[in-house]
Amino acid sequence: MRRRIPVAAVFAIGLFIFFFLDGSISQVCSGLLYAAPNSLVPYLTVLWLVLTDFFTNSRKLHLLMWAAVIGFIFDMYYVGILGVYVFVFPLVIYLGQGIYETMPRNFLSGFLVYFIDITLTIGLDFLANVFIGQVEPSATIFLVNTLAPTLAINLLFFAVLYFPIESLYLKYRRRG
Repeated sequence: MRRRIPVAAVFAIGLFIFFFLDGSISQVCSGLLYAAPNSLVPYLTVLWLVLTDFFTNSRKLHLLMWAAVIGFIFDMYYVGILGVYVFVFPLVIYLGQGIYETMPRNFLSGFLVYFIDITLTIGLDFLANVFIGQVEPSATIFLVNTLAPTLAINLLFFAVLYFPIESLYLKYRRRG
């Protein structure tokens, strides 16, 4: 007899894996991802949160709370100071939920929402860093050297991982 694994457990395990994949990919590929002047920042944690929102009942999973918790951990573990991601991750999920309600659930609408979410995430991160004096406030440099490459790599991750994550959630949702 096979035991039933709840979707919440699949979500929590996936969130843990994608959280550490963010840092691992950044560390292993740092020479390629952060070669001057460009910066390609993988946001796999945001990808997992967005696709979970897309494929599950996010209210039942308390996804906004999980987004805040993982944002707090992301800030502490990767950034070193409490700040941006504890607020950005829940905001991105909240806006994504609002957009998903008006669109059909398919690959292209998910792609569009993820595009908006990553743009918002990296944009708010940039604004926070400008505010504290961490980066030079040049919109042109940000758009060309950070936003465009970050969007490119994250949309590639989305295209590659969308269907496997969809089938994973469909498999465990049917059992539950």
